[in-house]
Amino acid sequence: MATVFNYDTFVTRNEGYVSPATQAKIKDSSLLIAGNGLGSSTAICAARMGFRKFVLIDGDTVDAHNLNRQFFDFDDIGTPKAAALKKHILRINPEAEVEAIVANLDKSNAAQLVGMVDIIFDTIDFLDLEAILHLHTSARSLGKPIFTALSIGQGAGVLYFPPNAPGSLAEIIAHDVSQATTEGDASYSNVFGKIMARIGAHLDRQVVEQVARALTIMEDGRPCPASQLAVGSFTVAAMAVSMMHDMLAGLPVPQSPQIVVHSFKNHVTKLIDISSDAPAA
Repeated sequence: MATVFNYDTFVTRNEGYVSPATQAKIKDSSLLIAGNGLGSSTAICAARMGFRKFVLIDGDTVDAHNLNRQFFDFDDIGTPKAAALKKHILRINPEAEVEAIVANLDKSNAAQLVGMVDIIFDTIDFLDLEAILHLHTSARSLGKPIFTALSIGQGAGVLYFPPNAPGSLAEIIAHDVSQATTEGDASYSNVFGKIMARIGAHLDRQVVEQVARALTIMEDGRPCPASQLAVGSFTVAAMAVSMMHDMLAGLPVPQSPQIVVHSFKNHVTKLIDISSDAPAA
């Protein structure tokens, strides 16, 4: 006899940690996962938390080197990440509403995608700075909350922009982009390098070394080779979904320009100001 899915039964063990009112908001809120590599961990965690409405977008396919940290199986290799992630969400909740878009998010579709959902989770390939900025600009103009995450070695960082945030990502890094443009190199690697130079003192030494190595390779136009761990991917999911819960519950959530960073290597959590006028560490 086949087992029938029942949402209330599914979230029963959330009781005591998630109020009925917040669980109802989670059930009704739609979530855009922009980037389904690192975003796969958050999508799976969100699905298990009770989110059931997803829009997934990613133009990449699952590769063997993704399996050390992304929520895919060996059988998914060669499958579009959006399609594979949809399959895994539906295995958790067969009644979930999941739209999988096999395409890259860019300036031509960012506003439309943001308009389809209530919450945005951003892990777009950071090689595409223009796409990231269009996504954040669209979220701000439409008054949608957006969470941006980074896997950081044996930990992670999550940056939250509430609806109608006073400062968008574009504004926070405007000085870095302007400086990079003046230098004749407004590439992502140069812009991100300037941000990392500000906050690197707060991060684990291994993280700084690996990011510097990746940025050096990217300067030659080669794909980003950044090392990443399953611990980082799991941490992104735990932090991001916890912050989404608190936002929906009306609880305080640290917001931009402060990024919440947790390190399991040092077992510490920090709030780090990523703005260009942040005081030096």
